[in-house]
Amino acid sequence: MTLPARNLLAEEASPYLQQHSDNPVHWRAWSPAALAEAKESRRPILLSIGYAACHWCHVMAHESFENDTVAAVMNRLFVNIKVDREERPDIDQIYMAALHAMGEQGGWPLTMFLTPDGKPFWGGTYFPREARYGRPGFIQVLEAVDKAWREKQQSLAESADGLTAHVEQRLAGAKGKAVFDRDTLADLAGRIDGMIDRDLGGLSGAPKFPNAPFMHSLWLSWLRDGQTAHRDAVLLSLEKMLAGGIYDHVGGGLSRYSTDAEWLVPHFEKMLYDNAQLVRMCNWAFAASGNDLFRIRIEETVAWLLREMRVDGGAFAASLDADSEGEEGLFYTWRQEEVEAALDDDATSFFRHFELAAPHGWEGKPIIRQSEAQQRQGVADYAEIAPLKAKLFAAREKRIRPGRDGKALTDWNGLMIAALAEAGRSLARADWIEAAAKAFAHIIGASQNGRLPHSMLGAKRLFPALSSDYAAMTNAAIALFEATSNPAYSEQARQFVDQLDRWHQDSEKTGYYLTASDSGDVLIRIRGDVDEAIPSATSQIVEALVRLSSLTGDFDLWEKAWTTAEHAMGRATQQSYGQAGIVNACALALEPLKLVIIDNPDSSSLVPVTNRNPDLRRIDIVVPVGTEANRPLLPGGVLPPTDKPGAWFCTGQVCLPVVTDAAELEKLLRRG
Repeated sequence: MTLPARNLLAEEASPYLQQHSDNPVHWRAWSPAALAEAKESRRPILLSIGYAACHWCHVMAHESFENDTVAAVMNRLFVNIKVDREERPDIDQIYMAALHAMGEQGGWPLTMFLTPDGKPFWGGTYFPREARYGRPGFIQVLEAVDKAWREKQQSLAESADGLTAHVEQRLAGAKGKAVFDRDTLADLAGRIDGMIDRDLGGLSGAPKFPNAPFMHSLWLSWLRDGQTAHRDAVLLSLEKMLAGGIYDHVGGGLSRYSTDAEWLVPHFEKMLYDNAQLVRMCNWAFAASGNDLFRIRIEETVAWLLREMRVDGGAFAASLDADSEGEEGLFYTWRQEEVEAALDDDATSFFRHFELAAPHGWEGKPIIRQSEAQQRQGVADYAEIAPLKAKLFAAREKRIRPGRDGKALTDWNGLMIAALAEAGRSLARADWIEAAAKAFAHIIGASQNGRLPHSMLGAKRLFPALSSDYAAMTNAAIALFEATSNPAYSEQARQFVDQLDRWHQDSEKTGYYLTASDSGDVLIRIRGDVDEAIPSATSQIVEALVRLSSLTGDFDLWEKAWTTAEHAMGRATQQSYGQAGIVNACALALEPLKLVIIDNPDSSSLVPVTNRNPDLRRIDIVVPVGTEANRPLLPGGVLPPTDKPGAWFCTGQVCLPVVTDAAELEKLLRRG
């Protein structure tokens, strides 16, 4: 079937692709039909990968893809395919790895040139329309690639074969299993600790990312080994992040990263996954430190989430753009006179607790941030400053808002559902748990034949799911079970693992592929081992299998978790970066913790202790006194008596004697 010679993106289920539907470029979405067109026409593919909240993606689109002259060259020389990296992270990871293998630094927009059968032979990231920034102009690039393809087609095809083989070996290969022990996490956490900026938090230098997988490694090191310096590095990083311009002090929520070393000037896009991980880490930090800063920032961020990120049905949108009215950060930044006009006589109080900063080289309006002293005072005076922030928020709402990418991604939603359920338990917010349950139900309701979609936009669904979707939703189901004690969630978690096994497990039953076995449009079925801003698919799978086996007492599930962990570690040892997620998940597999509580629901003394002491290593099961059906198994298949209150705390296969006193349980669960 020949595709029409026009832009075909209007009916896609991705707002990012829809944004390009008016381009004069004859864009195709990634599909078997688009790949077949390239083969039949024997033209190379120009693959452009980006996402809706990406600033430089918008710049390149405006400069080149909206330009008739550039589009005419693209349409004449190439089959042009546009990919939303959030819809198709499998495709993004393949071609980003190819760019790295060429010795180029990665980033988005990703611009790759492929042979007609989809193999990469050259690429880059952002190209300006006219030559500048030391980069060639985009038309120059297009014509040079076309000339090379016509004159050196055989050598380029051979080099593409070699590059593809290299990427496949790196992302899809089997390396055998590796032994992992307590030293594996300790070594990694020690190396991460050596990279920490002791003054400003985060990793030394700029740009600064939240880097949740690294923070998890440090936190696990403290929980398990008592490394207080590692705990303090996480607390410092969170405090500095939450004082900087990367945090939205008016409306709540965290931007994706800071362009400087001080957390001041962010790229202003807000991503669902960053804020899910922020809520989760602040929940741990509040429990460990008692610092109300973390509780307040959780409350503000969840308020933002429920106000601005919910889509019809209750799931959560992917992101908010950085730009409005063509300017990055315009919606979020303030001149002093704008603050004074909004607050009138209250402006003096506001500026005691906040400051406006405009660093050298920043061309926009100043950014709200707090000094260390202002942050401390702001927590103490929160009742005073909350109404001032509300006034600024009302004034800001009159501005033109950044765009929202309203697609609901299953794996990102799974991360947020779990974070909401956990924080709802810790802070006694039943409404947050209810919001998490509603989002979960909406995603389940979009399934077909038991299979999850990867993405939803209105009535449109993108199937099949990725392994990360099943893993994240398994962990979400377990978090909801812990929060509600509803056995339907544990059963749903089992069903997700069944689907994961059916569509993603490798033939040797040693691990999983990111892409489903019936996805016929990928060059390579990759594993999904490498962390990005969130832990890798593989690490989420290991965590899900460990937690579900601990919850259910199912030994077969435990064997599967251990085998998957061993082989994941075997591959991770070959990686130069991005393996923290796998190491963290394997640490959970080494020493899973389980807490079974029998208590009176109406007058519980033990459950509140459990809820205010979250531990990412631990599964919590609460059973009412007198329960006989669905009694949880302790390790070794032992059934705890349910005739009176008590708590059984188990590490691996060993359980401590029953605890009946709340103060004793607090002492047992609390890390000093």
